[in-house]
Amino acid sequence: MEIDQVISGYKLRSLIAKGQNSQVWEVVELASGRHLAMKSLLDHALRDKEQRRMLYHEAKVGQKLAHQHIIKIHKVSDNPKLPWFVMEFFAAGSMKFRIQNKQTDFIKQHAHKIFRDMATTLAYMHGSGWLHRDLKPDNILADSAGQAKLIDFAIALKKGTKRGFFARLLGRKHKVQGTPSYMAPEQIRGDDLDVRADLYSFGATMYEIVALRPPFVGQNVNDLLNKHVREKPMTPQGHNPEVTDDFAKLVMQLLAKKKEERLGNFHEVMLRLKEVSVFKGPAVQAQRS
Repeated sequence: MEIDQVISGYKLRSLIAKGQNSQVWEVVELASGRHLAMKSLLDHALRDKEQRRMLYHEAKVGQKLAHQHIIKIHKVSDNPKLPWFVMEFFAAGSMKFRIQNKQTDFIKQHAHKIFRDMATTLAYMHGSGWLHRDLKPDNILADSAGQAKLIDFAIALKKGTKRGFFARLLGRKHKVQGTPSYMAPEQIRGDDLDVRADLYSFGATMYEIVALRPPFVGQNVNDLLNKHVREKPMTPQGHNPEVTDDFAKLVMQLLAKKKEERLGNFHEVMLRLKEVSVFKGPAVQAQRS
């Protein structure tokens, strides 16, 4: 794929993002002149059946979810040689980008609104029957006004999905999927999951946004996963003393090792976020209103 190439009526304008297996282009729909975004696999992943399945799964789940804070999927290609889908173009950087670039003024001004909007979005997603399973700052886009969008449903799982009888009998577990810095202990173990796994990942995400670092850092992936399963993280106030006691308490509760000790769902998170400020100081407290 290259600039000015036309694919099924969409002209490639610029490369927005590139990952290990996929890429996202800003495109122009020639029939309407609309600016959209196209996600496709990189050449080396085109023959990978699992990557193709995940791309289509991401698009199909996204099509089922209609919410103002979820990227809207417009069209999915059925071309077996070049799988892609076209979605809403949202000119914004990810929260991971803002963390890496230490955009602390932006975070102080908009974090509370972004957290509340994402909690509302995830309550809707769970109510629609889906677990995200890969919540992280990379998958939250936020523009300069603090308007946020949730993206990437490649490993979203239908709520209530269980291991089969024979898998349980033989001790087999779900294939472990997710991003190590944000995975709940039960997700790491490959257990059956419910909404509380997403609550843990959301806690890890909020922690990183306010502390500018994730709750755990490991020498390698196994070390990192072991810390999620066994160690209690330092409070986010240990990295950023401007974080309020109430918000730190909420984050730490979401990061509880036992899912029974977390909140029960994102509606409860929404209620708690209405009652707390993220950062200390009267100017920031006003962001709650």
